[in-house]
Amino acid sequence: MRVVLTREAGYNERQRDWLTGHAHVDEVPLTTTLPLDQEIVDAQVAALSARHVRYIVVSSARGANCGARAARVLGAPLLSVGASTSAALRERGLEVRAEAASASDLAPLVDEGPVLSLGAAETRPELADALAARGIETLHVACYETRALELTEAQRDLLARGDVVLIGAPSAWALAREHVAASAWVVVPGETTRACVRRDHERVLVGWSSDLATRLASLGPESAQ
Repeated sequence: MRVVLTREAGYNERQRDWLTGHAHVDEVPLTTTLPLDQEIVDAQVAALSARHVRYIVVSSARGANCGARAARVLGAPLLSVGASTSAALRERGLEVRAEAASASDLAPLVDEGPVLSLGAAETRPELADALAARGIETLHVACYETRALELTEAQRDLLARGDVVLIGAPSAWALAREHVAASAWVVVPGETTRACVRRDHERVLVGWSSDLATRLASLGPESAQ
């Protein structure tokens, strides 16, 4: 079994450890993340003090530093998207009020606003739309931007030959989808990315965890999710 890891360089080691000894693993980073100027981000957060933000939503582990700084300034409880985000916040000594697999799944847990969303410069609309439908305002402060990497012919070939491709975000799938074989399984961390991949690809498995090798070994046509 050939597995292709596609997260940013330096962020694939945990997944590689899960698969060592169980699969041939290749790495094809699809994106790179650039942090935005911290002083500008801090100023944008500080300017929201008068808005009495009720909740802070951190959408990825890369936004954990921003989440920690915002929580200390605004004093609002933290909500996180995904276990890795929660872990990154707790590593910084912070309490996570609630965690969900996708941003939209956090919406029912919010009873009042405004809500501050922290994450990528290009944020997905699901949470803001769900809250807006209930009359709750969402504010967004970008902490980083994600940029696509230009793939070499060899990297495109690795994607095409992968039996399993791990895709961590919709932005990564946008770059990979034309190269991934229809027969390949795409493994995603949560429901937001699953929904995006399923628009173009049948074989999708949710779940990045230490039992990934066991789950991949049991995959068959009837297992598609």
